[in-house]
Amino acid sequence: MIQFQNIVKRFRRHQVLKGIDLTIERGHRVALVGSNGAGKTTLIRCLLGEYICEGRVLVEGMDPRQNRRAVLAKVGFVPQLPPPLHMPVGQLIRFSATLCDSDPTRMIEVAEQLGFDAGRFRKHAFVKLSGGQKQKLLIAIALGRESELLVMDEPAANLDPEARHIFFELLAEKKERAAMLISSHRLDEVATLVNRVIEMDQGEIVLDDRVADLIELSSKLSCTIRLLQPEAAFAKAITEWGFSDVEAGVIWQGAIAGPDRLRFLSLLSRYAALLSKIEICEAEAEENVQRRGSSINVV
Repeated sequence: MIQFQNIVKRFRRHQVLKGIDLTIERGHRVALVGSNGAGKTTLIRCLLGEYICEGRVLVEGMDPRQNRRAVLAKVGFVPQLPPPLHMPVGQLIRFSATLCDSDPTRMIEVAEQLGFDAGRFRKHAFVKLSGGQKQKLLIAIALGRESELLVMDEPAANLDPEARHIFFELLAEKKERAAMLISSHRLDEVATLVNRVIEMDQGEIVLDDRVADLIELSSKLSCTIRLLQPEAAFAKAITEWGFSDVEAGVIWQGAIAGPDRLRFLSLLSRYAALLSKIEICEAEAEENVQRRGSSINVV
């Protein structure tokens, strides 16, 4: 579906991309990782036709610069930094739907699923929304259409845990019929979303590895945490994940999205000295299909 053939990109004397050769097929969910300055964003902009580069970029056999409208009609893009658009929310949705010949109603529905009431904010300037609201709207525009390629740069960075779970469910709906390219500077943020990892360093691909595709994107995990004693800092952190205090600040219960398990365990590691017991069990899917359960006990 996507082909990068010997892609070289220079900014004056600085060579940012150094002969990238890469093929991404439909059904691939690719984590594009690397430190800042590795070339990830530049590669994405070449893919979107924003940059002139040496070599050849093809999306479904089309050059994204020569066939810009046709290519962008296939692409759902979520940037890391929201653009400073002064356009009202309602106008932005209609404009975006027109560009890709999509139904704006579906974009509004996805925004509402994520927790953003696009109808209520239809006259508000996009630039005046909060970071989380902007992110939800951009995701809704990208996913509320029949895109064949999803290109996302740190897509869930500003989402609350519930919105992240909805986001993962929406990705699950597209995983068989679309290719996904998810850029991040931290692998643990996206590792459970993908089935392929590509690492870049100084403009080159230094790792291209297939990974086990074992985690269902729409899954949820039920979790119970027992502490040795109450702790205000822990209470604040775990409440932000939607957990409830069920026994005087020492027992907490809640649910997390399956793909968020690494991120959640990273949070718990900060409070390792407080932990007495953790129980994590994979819940049944909405289709009532029983999935495997697992538990972690910390004594």
